[in-house]
Amino acid sequence: MDAFGPLSGLKVIELAHIMAGPACGQFLADMGADVIKVEKVPGGDDSRRMVPPEIDGESAAFMILNRNKRGTAINLKSPTGKAVLEKMLASADVVIENYRPGTMEGLGMGYETLKVRNPGLIYCQITGFGATGPYSERAGFDLIGQGISGLMSVTGEGAGRPPIKAGVPVGDIGAGMLAAMGILAAYIHRLKTGEGQLVDTSLLEASIVNTSWVSAIFLATGVSPGALGSAHPLSAPYQAMQTSDGWVNIGAANQANWLRLLQAVDRPELNEDARFATNSARMQNLPELIEILSQSFTRYSTAEWLQRLEAVGVPAGPVLSIGDMLKDPQVLARDMVVEVEHSRLGPVKTLGSPIKFSHTPTAIRRGSPMLGEHSREILGEYGYSDSE
Repeated sequence: MDAFGPLSGLKVIELAHIMAGPACGQFLADMGADVIKVEKVPGGDDSRRMVPPEIDGESAAFMILNRNKRGTAINLKSPTGKAVLEKMLASADVVIENYRPGTMEGLGMGYETLKVRNPGLIYCQITGFGATGPYSERAGFDLIGQGISGLMSVTGEGAGRPPIKAGVPVGDIGAGMLAAMGILAAYIHRLKTGEGQLVDTSLLEASIVNTSWVSAIFLATGVSPGALGSAHPLSAPYQAMQTSDGWVNIGAANQANWLRLLQAVDRPELNEDARFATNSARMQNLPELIEILSQSFTRYSTAEWLQRLEAVGVPAGPVLSIGDMLKDPQVLARDMVVEVEHSRLGPVKTLGSPIKFSHTPTAIRRGSPMLGEHSREILGEYGYSDSE
């Protein structure tokens, strides 16, 4: 495969499974890094068994997070397997791992050991709770992180309703993003100094960074905010409104957009109402405000409201299903749904790269690897003969 992307030439060993680590590896691979995914023997990445859904026997969950990588499978319980991995890590630029805390140390391949042989190594460790602190030895999952971070207390319909997690794994994907960002910062440092370092992030911290607005409220007032449905904790009206045939999100998050919204709903007198004249007043009287606005919004369809709101300059958008989102013209124009060649299945659809570069474009050039698909090719690059 030809070199491409801003990270062309960067050698990454991915010792990761399920989601956070593979997401990090995929972000780097899309930007041109040579990411070698090392899977366990037997079985490989556990997401290979997350079925349904599947495409002709291949896990859709695995394929969505492992494209653009080369794959090998190694039995790390055997001396020969450990020797192969040690050789790979000795010359790697980056290693990503999201094993249970202590796993790599148990194999004799923790960061403190590896950096002696490879001082420039950037070692990225993604765990449930981070490498330090009283929870550092615990295993963690996205759901657990969302709960401890407070996210689940502010997600949902409000008091008296069950706690709700975000519908997507924000901790897992967020940790993958934070890890990729940390790796790139460490790489810049290495280019300046030649020094590698340990990059440490977690699912918990990835969830916590999403609480900025609601944490600000508590730090300023000492009061923990509760769930607000789709509403914003600091601005109003900024939420989903029911229409005659669905839902529309409105972003009247400042005074100028509030006045524009009043034009769209043909209710200019509401700005003279002391309950709604300022953002602070609207937040204090949010239930009454939404009840009044709802009477207007249910009169027209979502499409009609989008036209009316756009005409006056109020940011707005529909609440789409995943299927409708994947067919949306803006999503398609940004190449966020692409086709990639899988070695067994042929062309399969996947999500595109969310980052665009003007001079070093990303590319999606290979599908996710079959278990051990590139083992012979990879081992040959590390000096092993065909017979070995």
